[in-house]
Amino acid sequence: MNKLQALSQKSRFAILILITFFFSACSETPAHFFDITILNTNMISDFASADLARHLNDETKEYPDIPSSKKKGNEATTNLNNKILYLEQSLEKVKKLSISGDEEKEIKALSQQLYELVIPVYKNEYLAYAKLCDSKGSQSAKDEIINSIDQKYGAHFEQNFNALMEKGKAYAKKNNIQVNWGQ
Repeated sequence: MNKLQALSQKSRFAILILITFFFSACSETPAHFFDITILNTNMISDFASADLARHLNDETKEYPDIPSSKKKGNEATTNLNNKILYLEQSLEKVKKLSISGDEEKEIKALSQQLYELVIPVYKNEYLAYAKLCDSKGSQSAKDEIINSIDQKYGAHFEQNFNALMEKGKAYAKKNNIQVNWGQ
């Protein structure tokens, strides 16, 4: 009888450990949640800006006195396609996050909305811009695309991005996550 009770106690203890591991695996640490939902959006902070347009265009510049600057003709497109892949992976990570409260639910939703806003624009308008850069297209055609992106999506992106950052700052403060907000 004592062996049975001991076995039963060991079984209960093992079950308790398994349950603990299960629940700890289901919820994210605040720092990990923050990294996935907020910190990863640094990759899109230049969306609908002259900085992103300039960066893509600079990918195609060659310098006659620097032989290593010779381009293949697809640098801007390749750079942008790599960024799109990263953003799609980031979105999938956001979608897979387990959340435990209303605050996390709201942050996750804002982050997901932000990615879902920008990824199609990167795949369409920005990719068209990158192809123009690679083919040394006219500056007026490039400007038209960039201006169109800014007019169509700039204000909405900025509103969503700022809302996410505000929620992120409060979340980081509440959870003692050390962040340099670039100030």
